Amino acid sequence: MRTASPDNHTLPDAAGIGTGGIGAGPVLFMAIFLFFWISMTPFVDLTGEGILDPSAGNSNRLNQIVSLSLFAGTLCYGLLHPLRATILQPRALLLPLFGWFLFVSLISNHPMLGIKAVILTVMATINASIYLLMPSSEKQFAKMLAIGTLIMLATAYYGIVFKPELSIHQLSELREPMNAGMWRGHFPHKNSAAAAMVIAAFFGLFVMNAWSRLAGITIVALAIIFLVHTGGKTSSAMLPGILILAWVFERLRFLRIPIAVGGVALFNLFAVGSAVFRPLGEFVTSLGIDATFTNRADIWRFAFTALAENPITGYGIKAFWQTQELVYSGGSVETWAVAAANGHNSYLDIALMTGIPGLFLTLLWVIFLPLRDISRLPPAIEHSDLTRLFIRVWLYVIFNAGLESLFFEGGNLLWFTFLYCLYGLRFQSSATLTEKRFAPAERPAAHA
Repeated sequence: MRTASPDNHTLPDAAGIGTGGIGAGPVLFMAIFLFFWISMTPFVDLTGEGILDPSAGNSNRLNQIVSLSLFAGTLCYGLLHPLRATILQPRALLLPLFGWFLFVSLISNHPMLGIKAVILTVMATINASIYLLMPSSEKQFAKMLAIGTLIMLATAYYGIVFKPELSIHQLSELREPMNAGMWRGHFPHKNSAAAAMVIAAFFGLFVMNAWSRLAGITIVALAIIFLVHTGGKTSSAMLPGILILAWVFERLRFLRIPIAVGGVALFNLFAVGSAVFRPLGEFVTSLGIDATFTNRADIWRFAFTALAENPITGYGIKAFWQTQELVYSGGSVETWAVAAANGHNSYLDIALMTGIPGLFLTLLWVIFLPLRDISRLPPAIEHSDLTRLFIRVWLYVIFNAGLESLFFEGGNLLWFTFLYCLYGLRFQSSATLTEKRFAPAERPAAHA
């Protein structure tokens, strides 16, 4: 593996692309960014008429064609890159993980749903493992992030001004008319928009220091204004909370494991545990916290009951929520939670779909490996702007996963961003280990 230069120590060099140049890498980077952040079907109509729109099938086919085309282009780019060995790493963990996911799906009641989901997950992971190979430098990475984020924000605000009926939740919506008046922009839901704006704010803070202070400040300001209008209380509280937590995480090394492992465990204990253990729920209520977590408690209680019946292999990927067994259960299951779209908790959902072994492998990948990678970084990289960005996104997602189902959602922008930030930490760690293998006189020439 190439060593990294002092001025560009955190991103692998892109093959054949000079700093600031135009090539396949930057074009693919922007295409993938806009595909996830704007999608092929922005401004979805959530009223009954929109949901029954017969053109939805055509949009879905277009989305599949574009998704496969981007994957093919990204894979070709990665295979031709000098650092192609980094694709889909660490394979010693990911191959058993995806193999287990495939196995539990094959023995489930809905194997085809699981097989399709596993394929999409592998595709997203391959894309993410190549994504950071596309920019030719950290500065170009920041520049493309800024341009893509500003396009996304312009699209969201365009909707608010010119398409308010499709960008602001309406009373006429079938599923959640109580969200009327809350902004969602071109996203399908206010919560999706809120999470996107948190990540956009992280991007803006990075851009301020890595490329353009004006562009960075503009991104942060527009993202925060939009975030406030989404009415997303959790995301609005988590933005400053994660910034503070990441600051502590960066400066106090001895608190890193307690924050990442203990913090996530404690968060899930208070959230999901309050739904299962009545005394804990009463304690949470006494603290002035909504122990139902916006009516998620019924879903978690039902999910725990189902998990207890099949704890080893689970029910298979995509083979539990909204399946025929639940939708048509009638009066045999006396809870509205059978109609839930997902478990609203990534850790619980993974256990429910893939069993305890699947949850264990997932935790190794998304929490323990990043901790190991961060522990290997020298101070110069450990306290860099890029590392700070990766850590902020990582912390936000592993905590937000306690209230939303995000893991292994192939088309989810939050999951994809999380994945390439995991790879960013891995690349930095690998570059550091490579540097340590060479004595100063033996070290290969660095690429600018």
